[in-house]
Amino acid sequence: MELTNERNVTVDEARQVQAFLLREARLLDDERWDDWLLTVSEAIHYWMPGIENRRREDKSGPYTLEHMAYFDDSLRDLKRRVARFKQPSAWAENPPTRNVHLISNIEVFAGEEPGDYLAYSCFMNVRSRGLNESAQLVGRREDVLRQEADGLKLLKRKILIPNAMLLCKNINTFL
Repeated sequence: MELTNERNVTVDEARQVQAFLLREARLLDDERWDDWLLTVSEAIHYWMPGIENRRREDKSGPYTLEHMAYFDDSLRDLKRRVARFKQPSAWAENPPTRNVHLISNIEVFAGEEPGDYLAYSCFMNVRSRGLNESAQLVGRREDVLRQEADGLKLLKRKILIPNAMLLCKNINTFL
C-alpha cells in the first residue's frame, strides 16, 4: 500500500540514502565537522522548531515557521557553529562532549524534484561530558537529500523533538 504523496524508490536508491545518513552520524560522532559540511548542500535549511503544547482542536499544530526555533540555519550558520566548536575559547567544549548518534526507522521516498529523496528517520543523540554530565535528545527527522554534481547532499532537515521544554543544559550538537 502506498501512502499519499510517497513514491517508492529502488532498493539501491534507498540503500544509498541510508548509507548517507549512517555515515553522517559517524562523521558527527568523530567530530569530523568539515567532512560533514561537505555533505551539506549550499542551499541547506536546517530547522528544529520549538514545540508548543496545544489542544487537538487547535488546528495550527505544535509548531510553525513563524514561531521560535532552536535551529533555523543556512550553510553560513552551520559553518559558524563548526568554527565555534574549533575555537579554544569554546569552554563548553573543553573537554569535548562525546556524542553518539543513533539513527533508525529510515524510510526513503522519491522527492518532488528529479534526483531528490525524502527520508524519514528517528534519532537518539547521547552526549556525555566530564565524569557525570550526560544528556539525551530523541526525535524524528524529515530530510530532503539532493543528488548534486559531487554526490548526495543534505538540502533540508526538519528536526522534531517530542519535548515542549528541553531538559538538557544546551544543544551544542548537530542532529
